[in-house]
Amino acid sequence: MTVAAPPARHAVARPRHLEALPRLARHVVASGEGRIEVRSPLDLESIGEVPRSAPKDVARAAERARVVQEDWALRTFDERGAIFLRFHDRLLERQDEILDLVQLESGKARLHAYEEVADTAIVARFYALHAARFLAPAARKGAVPGLTQTWEYRHPKGVVGIIAPWNYPLSMGVTDAIPALLAGNAVVEKPDSQTPFSTLWALDLLHECGLPEGLWGVVCGAGSQLGPALFDASDFVQFTGSTATGRHVAKAAGERLIGCSLELGGKNPMLVLVDADLDAAVAGAVRGCFASAGQLCVSTERIYVHESIYPRFLADFAAATRALRLGTRLDWSYDVGSLASAEQLARVEAHVADAAAKGARIEAGGRRRRDLGPYVYEPTVLSGVTPEMELHSEETFGPVVAVYPVASNQEAIVRSNDSPYGLNASIWSRDTELARRMATRLQAGTVTINETYVAGWASTEAPMGGFKDSGLGRRHGAEGILKYTEGQNVTVQRGLPIAPPKGVPAEAFARWFTGALKAVKRVPGIR
Repeated sequence: MTVAAPPARHAVARPRHLEALPRLARHVVASGEGRIEVRSPLDLESIGEVPRSAPKDVARAAERARVVQEDWALRTFDERGAIFLRFHDRLLERQDEILDLVQLESGKARLHAYEEVADTAIVARFYALHAARFLAPAARKGAVPGLTQTWEYRHPKGVVGIIAPWNYPLSMGVTDAIPALLAGNAVVEKPDSQTPFSTLWALDLLHECGLPEGLWGVVCGAGSQLGPALFDASDFVQFTGSTATGRHVAKAAGERLIGCSLELGGKNPMLVLVDADLDAAVAGAVRGCFASAGQLCVSTERIYVHESIYPRFLADFAAATRALRLGTRLDWSYDVGSLASAEQLARVEAHVADAAAKGARIEAGGRRRRDLGPYVYEPTVLSGVTPEMELHSEETFGPVVAVYPVASNQEAIVRSNDSPYGLNASIWSRDTELARRMATRLQAGTVTINETYVAGWASTEAPMGGFKDSGLGRRHGAEGILKYTEGQNVTVQRGLPIAPPKGVPAEAFARWFTGALKAVKRVPGIR
């Protein structure tokens, strides 16, 4: 669904450092076949232009990346890591520049733009310091103790293709590339055409920190035009976006017999148990539902509250939601920013209108705010949502949440799991041991207790990803870098082979070897 964009009412002043954007646009691999104008959702004014890439440009970027990757893969973990540690420091030092750019491209509030800066720095530091731990050659147990010596090696895939979304243009534009590069790969990335400059800014900063030119190529254009070329040029594909598009990506990767990792949609639940700290739960719900105006894959869209505390929670949550400050400025003075596009606004308005028409009650919000910006929509809390309403089961991806009473913890678990999605969830309880046990029964890749998403997301040593229709593979942790590698087993057999010695019948050898296997099982320390 598309709605016409209204004229801008209040132009947002552009900081002087954004005069460098034309230079950043030169990082795009393109053959001069057109331009893409990037407009800010804050005021619909132009941010700048980037060249439009063609399929042949994707192939050209990948060819150059493969050449550069050969040398890159030979560098030590320390050499590669040093570049990203420098990037970590300079990103934090120059954060005001990228905060302005993320706000202009995505429309989000500055605090939520800062979450992207912090996340990118954390991921860069984590993998720069720990890549060797995950990827260095390691001795493994051989088949026959004393005679067989085995090592595991990890080799880069080659060229990793990344398709990044618009909702987190710095974080999702960079943090998937970081482990891919530290594993020794090259990258060809297609950022979303709404938000290319945040990725280009980070790439430019990485070049300043020592990343070789050409190792990370960026192409810009429609996914329908560049996607097939990117699949053809890549040895692995990382995609973040909708479940519908993710199915096409998985099919294309399967046809080429290459791996893929997909972070897809979510309809994420929050469970508020009878013993929860209600003040903390209300504050957490506000953060979890309305960060980045709800345009966050792990944001909360369903809240299940024990019926005995439901009235108080709903009243307090609605009041806290109504108290949120909305804005569209490049500063820290407000809590929630703008939606990113006319399409997102249309979906939010359609979901709320459908629910209200079918009997849902709007407890807070429910209005578009043209006085603040073209795509600003009030954070909205609904009660009385029923299954025939679109937003009951469909992902809204906006600042809208439904609150439901439940009679028991069991009901909360069953209703939370009654979804095709399984990306993120949270449980609120003073009994953290009970909450941990309940968490393992939730069909979600990440479950955070007494927080909604930040603590789980920022715990980068643990994997993050989706169950069911929310995706394949994981980012963060060991899996987040191992997926970009090929595992290799190198084994040396010394002395006797694992085969019948000359003159020994095969059946006799098999009986002897069976006895040896039984004996080994009884030897302490051998598994």
